[in-house]
Amino acid sequence: MNKQTSQRNPVLLVHGIFDTGRVFERMVPYLTQKGWVVYDLDLIPNNGHESLDKLAHQVANYIECNFPPEQPLDLVGFSMGGIVSRYYVQRLGGINRIQRFVTISAPHHGTWIAYSHQGAGCVQMRPDSAFLEDLNRDVLMLKQLNFTSMWTPYDLMIVPANSSQMPLGREVIIPALVHGWMITDIRCLTAVAEALAEPVKQISEDRQFEHTLHSRKSPRSNDNI
Repeated sequence: MNKQTSQRNPVLLVHGIFDTGRVFERMVPYLTQKGWVVYDLDLIPNNGHESLDKLAHQVANYIECNFPPEQPLDLVGFSMGGIVSRYYVQRLGGINRIQRFVTISAPHHGTWIAYSHQGAGCVQMRPDSAFLEDLNRDVLMLKQLNFTSMWTPYDLMIVPANSSQMPLGREVIIPALVHGWMITDIRCLTAVAEALAEPVKQISEDRQFEHTLHSRKSPRSNDNI
């Protein structure tokens, strides 16, 4: 193990609705092969019935139980898991220990698909929900860490697709044709690795978005939020 690999933070992956940590079956070995120690957890329940803030407490408890308090971490949240992770970072003290934070196809500004489910978590993922408005009110606190948002303009689970955009950090556009392909597409896996390898630094207020455009298709489908 070289010096650069040995200094990498552990990475925690947080899944989306109707899924478990197994949804990262391609991302885990990909990152592991590149030298990261990768963890995932199962949010319970995973069906949108539980509020996202309570699911975020599961993330906080997992981190408290599995890592010493002085250990910095990197966090990757997919879809609903991106919003759960944001609550952990912005409201449960995660801002003090997360150094790199990546969201993938997360409904930062809500998704109209959430109206198809009456669970508390889905209500919170609706456009203009009080929950999302509260998080977005002080979103600029994420400038304290390395933040990257990834999304596809063809997303039919995050509607409108540009709900996954954020007004800060680094933006990566992966034109995957299906929501679930975002965490199996090699372009996204590569971009996640690049974000996790980026030196930790204060992200300047006027830093412009960086757009990464690719065109190769991915062979898998997995629809969730």
